[in-house]
Amino acid sequence: MAAKKINKVKVAGAALLIGFAALLLYQFGLFVMVLWFSVRNPGSSAFMDATLNELRVANPKAALKYQWVPYKNISSSLKRAVIASEDANFTGHEGVEWDAIRKAWEYNQRQADGGKSRIRGGSTITQQLAKNLFLSGSRSYWRKGQELVLAYMIEFVMSKQRILELYLNVAQWGSDVFGAEAAARHYYGANAANLSAYQAAQLAAMLPNPAYYDAHRNTSYLRSRTGTIQKRMRLVEIPD
Repeated sequence: MAAKKINKVKVAGAALLIGFAALLLYQFGLFVMVLWFSVRNPGSSAFMDATLNELRVANPKAALKYQWVPYKNISSSLKRAVIASEDANFTGHEGVEWDAIRKAWEYNQRQADGGKSRIRGGSTITQQLAKNLFLSGSRSYWRKGQELVLAYMIEFVMSKQRILELYLNVAQWGSDVFGAEAAARHYYGANAANLSAYQAAQLAAMLPNPAYYDAHRNTSYLRSRTGTIQKRMRLVEIPD
C-alpha cells in the first residue's frame, strides 16, 4: 500500500515537472516571437486570423482590409488620439497599469450588480497589442494572465515607438478593417498620414467597439467621445 502511494506521488511529481517544462517552453516560444516582431512587420495577427475565420463562415471568399504603413507615415494626430483615448500614460509605464486594472474591475463589478452590460477595460496599449498580435478576444483568467506576461516581454524588448507602430497597424477598426491605413481609406478615403485631428479622434473613439461603429458611424455617443478625445490630444506625449 505504501509503495503504491509513493508511486502515485512520483507520477504526480513527474506530471507537474513535465507540465512546468512545457509551460516554460511555450513562454520561450512567445518570447522568440516578440523578438521577431521587434524587427519584422507582421503580415497578420492572431486576432486578424480569428476574425477572418469568423467572416468566412458566412462568406468563404471574405477578406480583410489591411495594409502595413510605417510609423512615420501615420498622422501624429492619430498617435495622439489613440494614446489619449486608450492609454494616457503610455510613455510612462512599463506595460501594465495595475491601478487602472483594479479600477476597471471595481467598475465592472458595480455594472454587473446593477444589471448593466457596459464594461470598462483597464488594459494598456501594450496589453492590447499582446492580445491582438498573439492571443484572442476570449475572456478568461488564463488569457488575461498570458496578456500580462506578454506585455512585460514586449516592453522589455521593444521601444515605445515600435509598440505604438505595431498597435496602430494591427488594431481592428471595422468588421473587416485592420490597421490605420485601411481605416483611413475605409472611413475617409484618405491615407493614414493625412488624417485630420477630428478624423483621428473619431477613429480612436471607435476602438472599443469597431464592428459596431463600422455600421453606426453617427451616434450621439461617438460624436461626444470624439470631441472629448480631441480636447485631450494636446495633453499627451507621443514617442518620437
